[in-house]
Amino acid sequence: MLALTHLASGKVREIYEIDDRRLLFVATDRISAYDVILPDEIPDKGRVLTGLSLHWFDFLDTPNHLLTTDLTGLGLSAEDEAALEGRAMIVRRADVIPMECVVRGYLYGSSWREYRAGGGPTTEHLPAGLKQGEKLAEPIFTPATKADEGHDENLTEAGARELVGQDLYERLRTVSIDIYQRASEAAASKGVLLADTKFEFGWSEGELLLIDEVLTPDSSRYWPADEYEPGRVMPSFDKQYVRDWLDSTGWDHTPPAPPMPDDVKNGTRARYVEAYELITGQRFDWESG
Repeated sequence: MLALTHLASGKVREIYEIDDRRLLFVATDRISAYDVILPDEIPDKGRVLTGLSLHWFDFLDTPNHLLTTDLTGLGLSAEDEAALEGRAMIVRRADVIPMECVVRGYLYGSSWREYRAGGGPTTEHLPAGLKQGEKLAEPIFTPATKADEGHDENLTEAGARELVGQDLYERLRTVSIDIYQRASEAAASKGVLLADTKFEFGWSEGELLLIDEVLTPDSSRYWPADEYEPGRVMPSFDKQYVRDWLDSTGWDHTPPAPPMPDDVKNGTRARYVEAYELITGQRFDWESG
């Protein structure tokens, strides 16, 4: 345990208090599927998430909560600093807006299932006759409730407007779609399609900030562009590989999850690392484990 006050544990992150204005975000190597944290970790996954977030914060130049990755002056031991290297960020404290800002550029995942079943909150404005994985004419904003436990729930536009207010809804929608479009174009230039993603925002001293992780394989759906074909299941750079393996075991999605074999752990790590290297154009310099 670090020599800082521990505030919260998420499925992936540990959050510590530095002072009344700053937090320490630590991305672990934990992985969850079907809202269950699995018993095995994916080596270096937290470093991939942090490295990609840093890349995108820099690229987007959107007001965000990142202050630094320099951990000196926090009173940490040399051992703790070494363990946190590459997976920790010092960030501004913010009052979190209780809505996930989801943007979809392709019809896939839960929205495809909803659309195929006749439509609902995320697909009510879409035309008939679309295929699984089809690129949408324009990205759509499909916000969801932010759940600490269990599943986030898709919101209707009316419900989202009521939750955060008309003016803030319009601002979040505009900012989220703008970020998605810029990131999507940048990723596509590297041979990667950004199918959908989710953002979180918060207020700090009256400023609206992009917070938490951003555009990582945990918060986004990335596809290899050279394998894209509407109408079929798409290979991805995220934890779908783990979900597919879990489904093959007959697991009923209730804890505990089964132990993960080495080939699945290594295959998942390889997909995360590949996403990092393609998107950033840089070599991932950490060795497995």
